[in-house]
Amino acid sequence: MSTAAPAIELLPHPAGGRTFTMTTKVRLGDVDGKGRLGLDGTARFLQDAATDDASDAGLDRRFGWLVRRTKVVTARPASLGEVVEVTTWCTGIGRAWAERRSQIVGDRGALVDAVALWVQVDVATGRPARVAEDFSAAYAEAAAGRSVSARLSIDPPTSSDRSPLWSPRRTDIDPFGHVNNAATWSFVEEYVDLGERRGTAELEYLAPIRHGEAHGVLIRRDEFVTAALVAESGGVVAAARWSPAS
Repeated sequence: MSTAAPAIELLPHPAGGRTFTMTTKVRLGDVDGKGRLGLDGTARFLQDAATDDASDAGLDRRFGWLVRRTKVVTARPASLGEVVEVTTWCTGIGRAWAERRSQIVGDRGALVDAVALWVQVDVATGRPARVAEDFSAAYAEAAAGRSVSARLSIDPPTSSDRSPLWSPRRTDIDPFGHVNNAATWSFVEEYVDLGERRGTAELEYLAPIRHGEAHGVLIRRDEFVTAALVAESGGVVAAARWSPAS
């Protein structure tokens, strides 16, 4: 079984087992000034599909899921008004986490692939909890025995040619007291030039992001554009990496 760092491989649709598809439309709040689906809008679609899938599977609501790492590969961004299908399936299960593949396909040709690592948490405590039996029962066949780890893969910058400040809004906070995953992508949108939006974007969480604390943004430009959020209290809390399509 694979022990490679998760949320890296874009595995194909499973030979068997559960898949789930959600149909939605790209709305005004999902797009940038050119009418193209943003990374934050993409993240909302992915987490909505994951939530609807879990609800449809009848999973125990004592548990919730927090994103630890996401990789988004955009071949063609969706556009304002485009109807898209978001299909999602499980590609691996770990001790307290699971890997989820998703694909966004639009009726105007949009194509976005994603893979993410989600950590299961107890909703009463917010702490990681072992993957529940009902989850394994629903997704084990699609995962096909593949085991995944919770290791991260981005080397965050420690110095920068610019160090602006980014602060989450009160409305960005989720029920676990963390900044919502989709909202965190806004710092990437703000400080990384995404060009035509064709390329690979990755985001990892090293620590919870809290409301009321300003965060420095460190940026390193080499083969990739790598950015990091650094809390006032010290330490990188999130790291992102962007590589435009060749």
